[in-house]
Amino acid sequence: MSKEKDKEEILEEEIEKEAEEDMREGNDLVEAENKIKELEEEIKNLKDEDLRNRAETENYRKRLLKDKENAVRYANESLIKDLLDPIDNFSRAIQAATSSEDFAALKDGISMVESQLLGLLKNNWGLEEIQAEGSVFDPESMEAYAVEEKEGITEETVSTVFQKGYKLNGKVIRSAKVMVAKPKA
Repeated sequence: MSKEKDKEEILEEEIEKEAEEDMREGNDLVEAENKIKELEEEIKNLKDEDLRNRAETENYRKRLLKDKENAVRYANESLIKDLLDPIDNFSRAIQAATSSEDFAALKDGISMVESQLLGLLKNNWGLEEIQAEGSVFDPESMEAYAVEEKEGITEETVSTVFQKGYKLNGKVIRSAKVMVAKPKA
């Protein structure tokens, strides 16, 4: 009997071991399923976050584009506001010219408006007139339309200005169109 008892005990131990292994395998399976659910939830959250980030980026891009368009559209608003007073003064000068025959007063009024306009553009916007008449010819800021030989000079000099030139904050935006006097050979 002891042999049968030993066999029964061994058999019971084997059954217990198998049951424990089945439980462990069952627990491993439950753990794996839980891990899968966890990872699926994380993937879902990451996809959702990615979608929100893309939408936010697109909205930011659209907002920047709109801001840029507005900046371009209204970039000259301050300049235009500054020009309104000289424009009004030109209108007044035209109105005065129609009711008066005093051309000297008209000339003075237009000269004052020109001074006001140039002063405003210089002080507020950095516009400078290129002083060409009588100066040494500078090909960086002047364009020679004609050349004449002249006695009594040692270097090329501007004798006549056909069109004024201007610099904006030190950069030439329009060259002066000039006649250049060069020394007689």
